[in-house]
Amino acid sequence: MGALLKSLGIDRLSVEERLALVEDLWDSIAEESAATSLTEAQRTELDRRLAEYAANPNDVVPWEDIKASITARLMR
Repeated sequence: MGALLKSLGIDRLSVEERLALVEDLWDSIAEESAATSLTEAQRTELDRRLAEYAANPNDVVPWEDIKASITARLMR
């Protein structure tokens, strides 16, 4: 186990207690992330992408197609 886990005493917790801690940590990260606002540049870029999609909805490639293409190239 890592030094941080030992220094915090986490290594002495049961598996169930550690899983509960992970859930609590994840929830705290999600809460903090939700409170983080986008920068104006990020918002502008998202708006640009949404407008591009709205103008050309058929110009998208599904993830499954992209993944298959990459996998095929890697298998050559």
